[in-house]
Amino acid sequence: MKEKHILLIISGGIAAVKIPDLIRRLIAQGSRVTPVLTQSSAKFVTPLSIAALARSKVYTELFDLTEEAQMGHIELSRAADLILVAPATAQIIAKMAHGMADDLATTLLLATDTPVMIAPSMNVRMWQHPATQRNLKQLQQDEVQLIDPNDGEMACGEYGPGRMAEVDEILAQVAGFFRNGPLEGRHVLVTSGPTHEPIDPVRYIANRSSGAQGAALAEALRDLGARVSFVTGPASVPPPTGVDVHPVQTAQDMLAAVEGLLPVDAAVFAAAVADWRIAGAHDQKIKKRSSGDLPVLQFAENPDILARVSAHDLRPQLVVGFAAETKNVINNATAKRLRKGCDWIVANDVGPETGIMGGTHNKVTVIDAVGAETWDEMPKIGVARQLALRIADALT
Repeated sequence: MKEKHILLIISGGIAAVKIPDLIRRLIAQGSRVTPVLTQSSAKFVTPLSIAALARSKVYTELFDLTEEAQMGHIELSRAADLILVAPATAQIIAKMAHGMADDLATTLLLATDTPVMIAPSMNVRMWQHPATQRNLKQLQQDEVQLIDPNDGEMACGEYGPGRMAEVDEILAQVAGFFRNGPLEGRHVLVTSGPTHEPIDPVRYIANRSSGAQGAALAEALRDLGARVSFVTGPASVPPPTGVDVHPVQTAQDMLAAVEGLLPVDAAVFAAAVADWRIAGAHDQKIKKRSSGDLPVLQFAENPDILARVSAHDLRPQLVVGFAAETKNVINNATAKRLRKGCDWIVANDVGPETGIMGGTHNKVTVIDAVGAETWDEMPKIGVARQLALRIADALT
């Protein structure tokens, strides 16, 4: 981030108290920070303290005659390498989504073609409100990058999603934005983790996938400069920072999320999607009855996400599937690649004796139209980095 110019818009939420630390860290990494305070943010941090930390004038008023004689708000909005809105309250998100410009901050955001990144911060009920979710969806369609908030305790005492990402997480995403690499300007979709298919409100069908390989792959693609959309089931490992996270539960949820993200340059399907679901899952817990009186569960086939995307009108340039096999690994995976219509299959042996599913290491064979290439066993992050470089080569 050395010598990068960041226009930092601070809106009026309690998370603004974290911003002095963010400014210090950005400056320490060589960035130039120009702060813009909304009227309400000055209730939480003072212009004087922010100016001292940023070593820059703090801008607060739209109608500053000295600056506006030279259309200062236009210059401010276009001189930066990145506009970062942190914290981004529900109010400023709504104004951005609807193109409102009634103060300096929103005028800057409307008068720019500079990339914009937001770190939302708000009460859990505000975050979950349909209006906020509609506004966020619109901003993502407008290519505003989202730093997802965390679950946590709110200043109001409630607990849930809406707590602004921590400073380290914001820095990681900003650093990822500026990282130059062979995938810069490319959009890659990665699916990861298991899916949970409900039987009743307390039981579900799942598998042993931890999501570690998919998360590592998203991280490696991010490090090569890609914009990564990470669609993850309920994994046991956290998603990497600096990627757009789309959490899902079921295979049908995952298909909807994936199709909603198309078009992309490449799609990598590392998720262990359940092949079947229960047809007509019970809306009440199935009670145990007399001995031997067992419930009958009717199965239905889940959508084949890999095959669907491989044949999609918006098919990515590169489609990569994964094949978790327990016998005849290469033969079964080769047949799967042809059946699904994808470009590559990454095959591995997940038999119980290998410890791969849910473990820290992996041994894979990459199968394409030319043949099969088997890699040595290595940590999953090593597999991810090697595969990410192969993807970069294919896209460039």
